[in-house]
Amino acid sequence: MTTPTLLVLDADPPPRLGRLTGRVRIEHADASTLAERLPHADVLLVWDFTSHAVREAWPGEGPRPRWVHTASAGVDHLLGPELAASDTVVTNARGIFDRPIAEYVAALVLAFAKDLPRTLEFQRERTWRHRETRRVAGTRAVVVGSGPIGRAISGTLSALGVTTALVGRAARTGVHGPGDLDRLIAGADWVIAAAPLTDRTRGMFDARRFGVMQPSAHFVNIGRGQLVDEEALAEALRRRWIAGAALDVFASEPLAPDSPLWRVPGLVVSPHMSGDTVGWRDELAAQFVELYERWAAGRPLVNVVDKQRGYVPGH
Repeated sequence: MTTPTLLVLDADPPPRLGRLTGRVRIEHADASTLAERLPHADVLLVWDFTSHAVREAWPGEGPRPRWVHTASAGVDHLLGPELAASDTVVTNARGIFDRPIAEYVAALVLAFAKDLPRTLEFQRERTWRHRETRRVAGTRAVVVGSGPIGRAISGTLSALGVTTALVGRAARTGVHGPGDLDRLIAGADWVIAAAPLTDRTRGMFDARRFGVMQPSAHFVNIGRGQLVDEEALAEALRRRWIAGAALDVFASEPLAPDSPLWRVPGLVVSPHMSGDTVGWRDELAAQFVELYERWAAGRPLVNVVDKQRGYVPGH
């Protein structure tokens, strides 16, 4: 029996795949060698989920991996036309980031409501300035994206007493459709972007949408940077169309040191870290090993991405 070949698109530190030792031939690639090695691999593990190398290197015709797994929730970085049209199965890291991201969003909501950014500024300035802050319970949130991450955010905010509405690709029980979005965000205190990046969601938060929001509203993006027109958001904050915002993802990462976003008033910038808690890489590796064992045993894979929609369906 031929030993399967697992090709890993590397990132530092590499994944711990100890349970696969001796059961699979593990090879490694970077952006410069991926195209050469892809035709000889049975499985591709996209460990470097910030790379777009798969889009550029994926072979059109001929041998190719039968299965691609990305160690991320989003798949837009690898789903080029050739991969989408192929019979290769694509899976993602659904389930790893849900709770950590929900906690991160809740922390941002509390920080905004309790004015913690200015408290820290006043402390650095040794300024004693008493203020009144907002009560979180009784406020309204709209979470755009009804998948596992969006649902986890909704549940966590609900536990704080926030009335939460979910918006998804289509209306169904407990989920609003896109046609309700403008009406919902017009009355929201917190607008959370947690949608996958697709042709339908790209640039969905633009100048018009920020103009619809209340002056007291806050916007948070933990989905994909390209969901947001960043210049429009910066202008909305400067003009005080909205009260504040937080971005954990950006159209171009890492954010350049000379980006004007660093200096936008009322904007919290974090380096794509909302889902990264202590031990997250080991969780990602363990998830892949479990999926590999299913694949090797001929059992159906879970977390299978609908390559036309760009996410795991059924949410």
